[in-house]
Amino acid sequence: MAGEIESMLLFQNLVSAIEQLWANKVRSVLTVLGIIIAVTSTIVVVSVVQGFSGYITNFLQGLGTNSMWVFPEPPPRMMLSSRPRAEMNQADLDEVERTCTAIARMAPLVMRSVQVKYQLTTVSTRITGTSPDFQYIRNSFVDVGRFWGPVEADNRRAVCVLGRDVVKKLEADDGIVGQFVMVDQTRCKVIGIMERKGSFFGDSQDDFVLMPHTTALQMYPESRNFLAFNCSALSPEHVAEAKAQIVNALRRKHRLSAAQPNDFIIRSQDEILKEFGKISMAGTSILVGIVGISLLVGGIGIMNVMLVSVTERTREIGLRKAVGARRRDIMLQFLTEAVVLSLCGGFIGIVLGYGITYFASLHPSLVNVEVPFWAVLLGVGFSAGVGVVFGLLPALKAAILQPIDALRHE
Repeated sequence: MAGEIESMLLFQNLVSAIEQLWANKVRSVLTVLGIIIAVTSTIVVVSVVQGFSGYITNFLQGLGTNSMWVFPEPPPRMMLSSRPRAEMNQADLDEVERTCTAIARMAPLVMRSVQVKYQLTTVSTRITGTSPDFQYIRNSFVDVGRFWGPVEADNRRAVCVLGRDVVKKLEADDGIVGQFVMVDQTRCKVIGIMERKGSFFGDSQDDFVLMPHTTALQMYPESRNFLAFNCSALSPEHVAEAKAQIVNALRRKHRLSAAQPNDFIIRSQDEILKEFGKISMAGTSILVGIVGISLLVGGIGIMNVMLVSVTERTREIGLRKAVGARRRDIMLQFLTEAVVLSLCGGFIGIVLGYGITYFASLHPSLVNVEVPFWAVLLGVGFSAGVGVVFGLLPALKAAILQPIDALRHE
């Protein structure tokens, strides 16, 4: 019975709160404007950040979570050592391939910026001299034509595979396969076109030319001592072991003492994902914190309006107390009004947030943006919390009014 009475009182408080909001529509909207802006901003910011995070994570995972890149890089104090530049040659790569049992595939990398000419069109792009294992490590395969084989690599044949954007810039189509292009001063036969990978933050992943690394070294012999390589571990669980083996092999090959730092750098996919995850989390937290200022402003607005409402309804409060209303009943009434007011602003903010993210996701230059359910819960929780916190003071003020004083109020 007591529970039914409490439920009835709560329902009456909700009805009363809605009636008060409807009676003062303009004031109510202006009061919750800060809440609306805060919740809308929270949902939009979180959704966009999560969308970009998902985009980058999917892109990096598409390259393989067990991939690693190794580059020669001078340590900070290399200038004080006897070796003026960091080097890595074919013998280093052979040593890694021979001794590192946790590596499944390995592809050398010879990278340069070049001019490519086809018929009357010349474009700037970059070449990567590598091996057939490159396509399996990078999870990127030939779409038209074929990749080169061991015989072509061993004989340093002038063959190449083009990225889709290079084909487009050369004003060609799939018919370019079987034709010849000039890569700087070397005439190369196009034997394939790679599948499209798209762009990554405006940086095209299809603007490149691939050729056998043996051919690239013949064209650019000065790169022989500055090779890099891409490799993949046996599995994501073997990445740490593979990195340790690479470090041991290269340090031994370069005859580095225990006191000397590495003259190479290893970048793994999981490290990049972890670092980006930290940056994304920090960015989201900062942005949500900034948006929280709007919640504070909106909460102060609600408190001010509720204090005015208590003053305006002092006689009503006195009358209710005179007929037997308890302090907690008065307090619950005004607290309910503050929470309802705040929740209305929160729901309007959620609707606006959904609308903005929907139209933003339609833009072709933006990644797919979806509102995570936890962001909606966050918005509702924020608005309800603001209503409780900032509605508490007016509710307490109303609850402690003396009936006689309240009835005498003009």
